[in-house]
Amino acid sequence: MRFRYVLFDLDGTLTESAPGLTNAAAHALKSFGVEAEPSELEFFVGPPLLGSCMRCGLSQAQAAEAINVYREYYVARGMFENAPYAGIAEALRRLREVGAALLVATSKPEPFAERILERFGLAELFAVIAGSTLDETRTAKRDVIEYALARAGVSERSAAVMVGDRSYDVEGAKATGLASMGVLYGYGSAEELAEADFIAQTPSEIADILLSAS
Repeated sequence: MRFRYVLFDLDGTLTESAPGLTNAAAHALKSFGVEAEPSELEFFVGPPLLGSCMRCGLSQAQAAEAINVYREYYVARGMFENAPYAGIAEALRRLREVGAALLVATSKPEPFAERILERFGLAELFAVIAGSTLDETRTAKRDVIEYALARAGVSERSAAVMVGDRSYDVEGAKATGLASMGVLYGYGSAEELAEADFIAQTPSEIADILLSAS
């Protein structure tokens, strides 16, 4: 197998997380007088929160405060307004069965990622669960990927691939010297993922493509 290390994004790749994220975002924005329906806030899925809040018209200082309000809702309710995609657990197990080491590289705070994966019985499938820091010092996808690779002791980057549903995942992979796979069942578009090395339409295709890659 060409790729011995497979890194996965979390939101929109392993789990269908938009309801909890967009509900939390609407709640946080409302506290600053910004009214928005959760359905209008899917751009909160994937990228760092600070930039998404500022995209809604908040100053950097306001956005930092909004993140605290967002997290209050998210920890209390939103974290588990979420579910694994059908077929993702089976795809992960297929990759593990052939000896691939599975890693998570997400811009979600690491403690939240760990709790979500444990809740859905997926944590045990990953050698490393790497996420952002709560103080926002590690949020960029390239930084999270570097952190995940370091924790896993990966030295041969040609043997690693990043799987995700947004342009941030593809860009982060390129910036760190990894191959990339875009998944179209998540929250990104085909156009957004056009620069990915591989494209999967479904969770099962992730395993199909990677197992056949040479």
